[in-house]
Amino acid sequence: MSSYNINKGIGRTVEFKGLKAQYLFLFAGGLLGILILVMVLYIAGVGSYVCLFTGAAGASLIIWQTFSLNRKYGEHGLMKIAARKRHPRYIICRKSIRRNIKFSTKSRVV
Repeated sequence: MSSYNINKGIGRTVEFKGLKAQYLFLFAGGLLGILILVMVLYIAGVGSYVCLFTGAAGASLIIWQTFSLNRKYGEHGLMKIAARKRHPRYIICRKSIRRNIKFSTKSRVV
């Protein structure tokens, strides 16, 4: 039985076969979901070849997409994408320009 080194050192992120950080959880969760889907299809009475094809195609898609995302976005990429989606693209100011520039003398304390 072969053994794999998962952690490369103190303070560094977990890496396994090139997958880093949150991509490991995405990879494992996706494969677990495909496994459960195949088991449900098999119990439901779907043909075994259809189940095998569904499992192989789903697992291939999960593996390909996970490694593609890891290569494209890097270690913290999924968090950066989520943060970018939460920020507004532009800020709308509906006040008149004169109102924004005008200084109020009443609120000033001397």
